[in-house]
Amino acid sequence: MLKNVILNQKDELERTFAEKYIERETKPFSLENNLIKVIIGPRRAGKSFFVVHALKQKESFGYANFDNEELAQAKDYDEIISEINQVYGKQKVLFFDEIQNLPNWELFVNRLQRQGYNVIVTGSNSHLLSKELATHLTGRHLPTNVLPFSFQEYIKAKEIDPKKVTTTRLKEAFFAYLQNGGYPETILKNLEPKQYLSVLFDSIIYNDIIRRYNIRKSGEIEKLSFFMLSNVATEFSYSSLAKATNIKSSITSQKYEGYLEDAYLFFTIPRFSYKTKEIVQSKKMYCYDNGLIQAKAFQTSQNLGKLFENLVAIHLKKMEIEKELELYCWRNQQREEVDFVIKKGTKITQLIQACYDPTNPETKKREIRALINASQNTKCKDLLIITNDYESIEEHEWFGNKAKIRFIPAWKWLLKKEKN
Repeated sequence: MLKNVILNQKDELERTFAEKYIERETKPFSLENNLIKVIIGPRRAGKSFFVVHALKQKESFGYANFDNEELAQAKDYDEIISEINQVYGKQKVLFFDEIQNLPNWELFVNRLQRQGYNVIVTGSNSHLLSKELATHLTGRHLPTNVLPFSFQEYIKAKEIDPKKVTTTRLKEAFFAYLQNGGYPETILKNLEPKQYLSVLFDSIIYNDIIRRYNIRKSGEIEKLSFFMLSNVATEFSYSSLAKATNIKSSITSQKYEGYLEDAYLFFTIPRFSYKTKEIVQSKKMYCYDNGLIQAKAFQTSQNLGKLFENLVAIHLKKMEIEKELELYCWRNQQREEVDFVIKKGTKITQLIQACYDPTNPETKKREIRALINASQNTKCKDLLIITNDYESIEEHEWFGNKAKIRFIPAWKWLLKKEKN
């Protein structure tokens, strides 16, 4: 009986009110209009907590979580509303969790919105939601992305006040975050990250990809996900992915890689070029959380450089999701690379290298040379190298081209304590 499901979920919801909540940096949604609020992001990133704590400050509401077979398989959607009204009283604000599990959910939610309900929904599959939002909810929805903790949220969860602790303590916190990532439960409940995240990753692969898309050759996408985890911050083409993982065609590897992005496991950054064709063909792969890399990737050594670059990429990707910038990478014919190209409007506004340890003379020379050459190519003068510990502002020259380059520790950059 659906009422029992709704009652049990209400009990679960009330228990969460007593749990520790970390205020998120994500901009809160507003209930002042009845546009459908769509909260999307990976599983276990805190979407439900984000909504619940936003609502409990302002409104009473009805709740249903469709990560439940009985609710997801309900034939009469009006019965769902009826049972919610029985349990919560008649509510004009409705919160539907993991809505993508309900067939034709967008038509159901659209109807409720027309009837005057204020509806908030969460989902874990960006492609499913964005596709259906575009076709069925155009002009009637507001999307919000909730991802694993940023470094600022991480230290807040650890009760570290950057104004009151030593720099050494902040560096220690950053190193732990660099290795273990920002999934809320591993931090707030002190769970062992590798075991928790390994199970979570496998669950997402099976439930959000293999089962949802009815993939018969499940081993192919498992192998692809393992390969991508083990090669973060690496440039690729879909043909190279297919070859490396023995997938039959680049079309299939592109489709599978898209599924992995839709499930918020990976994201890609295209190579910047003034030629559109080159932008499409070449990309770099990154993972949404460093803890997943540590939990599942093949590693023969502690590759701090790749983890470091991935962490910087995550921070910039969040800014891109919030429409603050466009994100690219850069490489010239001499294979010199700049990790991140920041574009705002029609202009390249910043070039960024992520270099864990620039104290090695050859490493530093390579990073600087690429920055200066990219600066000449893009006409961008704001050059930044993000480091683990090194900080400086320096003048450098390469083949007659002079440039001022800033070096800043990542923990300071992530806390927005960058010197301008």
